Amino acid sequence: MGWQDRDYYRTGRSSYSPAEWSGPQSAIAWIILINIIVYVADALTDYRISPWTAAHVDTIRQPWLWWQFLTYGFTHDKAFSHIFFNMLTLWFFGREIENLYGRAEFTRLYLVLIVAGGVLWSLTNVLSGSPEFGLVGASGAVVGIFLLFCLHFPRRTILLFFFLPVPAWFAGLFLIVPDILGALQVSTDGRIAYSVHLTGAILAALYYYQGWNFGRALRAIGWEGIVDRWHMWTQRRPRLRVRRPTTDAFTEDVDDDGDGELEKLEREVDRILDKVAREGTESLTRQERRTMQRASQLFRERLSGKR
Repeated sequence: MGWQDRDYYRTGRSSYSPAEWSGPQSAIAWIILINIIVYVADALTDYRISPWTAAHVDTIRQPWLWWQFLTYGFTHDKAFSHIFFNMLTLWFFGREIENLYGRAEFTRLYLVLIVAGGVLWSLTNVLSGSPEFGLVGASGAVVGIFLLFCLHFPRRTILLFFFLPVPAWFAGLFLIVPDILGALQVSTDGRIAYSVHLTGAILAALYYYQGWNFGRALRAIGWEGIVDRWHMWTQRRPRLRVRRPTTDAFTEDVDDDGDGELEKLEREVDRILDKVAREGTESLTRQERRTMQRASQLFRERLSGKR
């Protein structure tokens, strides 16, 4: 399949029809949508869903319930402020992190933050002999994503409490200190899972400073097939769409050796696009970026009849 045949290289906008709608085009939009659906469904069923989807202190002892270490992160408390501020923070600061790492890697990172926070919370509560109670909320993952934003853009101005302009590094410090004090039991607010917040923050810091990439890690241990299928589902489609003309606008230029210049370019672009699907745009070399720019320029020229 040539690069111009890929469905994300077409131009023009067709009129909207429900059958063509493919849902949100970013991981964050999907995450927020799922959280809202679960929250509304829980409210409509008189909050009978959350006891099942929440993680519990004893969940670590019950392997058949380990799926709760994921579902708790998409479940929230009855108070609307719980889901509202979590999703608002994720929307404001997570989009740039998703743009940096790509849709697939951001999704992996977010899910790891949720699962790790739930597992460590359950384990520490079992070891400390805490009474049985439930854990809900995306706060641990949101804290991790927010801290990553602060690490990447430490001098970016943030409106703390929506009115106080401060640099991002200060906002990150302001967020983490209460979690450290809470985890050390200086604070006694039992409704806040400080250990989950702190887990998200520590993992985010390690991810940033150690240069982790969960996609590369999965491929390194031989899960290429699973990773490739995951990327096919999660890869972020570029907004730019290029239409393939009905007539053959791609008459090949033939080199002296008889090989088509365009055909070689198409093969190289296909290879680069596959690499982007696997590893994200940040993996491209300078030469590969120039190749993509050249291919885009060539295609535009052929569409406009310049060549």
